[in-house]
Amino acid sequence: MTKLLDGKIVRDKIAEKLRSQISRLKPKPRLVIIQVGDLAESNTYIRQKILFGEKIGVIVNHLKFDEKINQENLITQISKLNTDSTVSGIIVQMPIPARLDKDEIIDAIDPKKDVDGLTSTNLKLLWENRSGGFIPATTKGILELLDFYKIPASGKKVIIVGRSFLVGKPTALAFLNRDATVTICHRETKNLKLETRNADILIVAVGKPNLITKDYVNKNQIVIDVGINVIDNTKQETGNKKPETEPVNRKIVGDVDFDSVSKIVKAISPVPGGVGPLTVASLFENLLEAFQNQS
Repeated sequence: MTKLLDGKIVRDKIAEKLRSQISRLKPKPRLVIIQVGDLAESNTYIRQKILFGEKIGVIVNHLKFDEKINQENLITQISKLNTDSTVSGIIVQMPIPARLDKDEIIDAIDPKKDVDGLTSTNLKLLWENRSGGFIPATTKGILELLDFYKIPASGKKVIIVGRSFLVGKPTALAFLNRDATVTICHRETKNLKLETRNADILIVAVGKPNLITKDYVNKNQIVIDVGINVIDNTKQETGNKKPETEPVNRKIVGDVDFDSVSKIVKAISPVPGGVGPLTVASLFENLLEAFQNQS
């Protein structure tokens, strides 16, 4: 029988531990979330972070800037937060307008406050497998999920579909650091089915609904679906209870065809309720570590 890798269970255990630790701290850790524009999906993700922060007892401030803000002014705002001793962590909610240089903006964050782990300093530490940095929250969440369910990576063949700087590339580095053999696949990969079927652990982070079907997997695999795709759900029957992370009249699905794949593989994470909750929890684990380091 296929094992469901339920991220909500793991998140709740992390939340309980964080709440206990933070209850003894004075002052409290403080996270600042920077948003440029008013994208509906970003608003949803930010709300989840604010609610989680309230649950564990930290301070979360949401700074929303007009989408017309220029690069210089945004970096000036980040610089002010860098020097504010009451701020423990800073994140920039992605995506931001394409006219802005996201790499320059992210690198404007003090690496010691970069709790999303996306500055070049923290990514270099991950690249070199050195301590002292922050692992990107989604990558950290994937590792937390596997650790909780006692799924080892050492010696395993890990296939990652997707090469984004947010998920695919840092996740590949993290698994290399755990002695896995890693292959990254993308839109130019020839015969994707052959590649994915050979994986011991298959991680999919593309942003394409139901890309991975039953033809892409085997019965011994662990499948981690990182995709978050919002599709129209207006035909949903009245009275059906929606998952806690789904917006009204819209449905969240992953990159994996869960219904068909879950009947075949050894274990699978759902969407919603898999990696997503752990991305949020991992962010706040990084925040607590940042606070302790700064103290």
